[in-house]
Amino acid sequence: MGVSGVGKTTIGKRLAADLGWTFYEGDDFHPPENVAKMGRGIPLTDEDRLPWLQALREVIDGCVLRGENAVLACSALKSAYRRTLRGDHPEVVFVHLQAAPLVIAARLEQRTGHYMKRSLLESQLSALEEPGDAVGVDASETPGGIVAEIRRRLGV
Repeated sequence: MGVSGVGKTTIGKRLAADLGWTFYEGDDFHPPENVAKMGRGIPLTDEDRLPWLQALREVIDGCVLRGENAVLACSALKSAYRRTLRGDHPEVVFVHLQAAPLVIAARLEQRTGHYMKRSLLESQLSALEEPGDAVGVDASETPGGIVAEIRRRLGV
């Protein structure tokens, strides 16, 4: 979890590959209206995010039902979103990727082919409710170092 540009997809894919787990990209579950709105530089509202969160919850429920270990990359910026995602599955663990805003902004400016605009970073940082129950990891390190730290912290 974390704001756009912090490395959720890059780190999530690498972590899942290292562990032999399934990777799910949360962005793939946004309704087309959300993608279009973000592409125009308009922040999503809680109402906009509800169908997306429900779709992600279905992914998590399915994984738990199948006994499937997985990594799901998604922002999960607010406590209410994380409660929705976790539901009644205490085995769901959040890893909060964190980096300085200037580091994240630089990454967003270098990224191509993604609908999330650099201009939305401030709204994401403002919306972020720091999780008290997540594993916080410095995402300004190298991808290999970040994955190694996550594995160390999770004991996997």
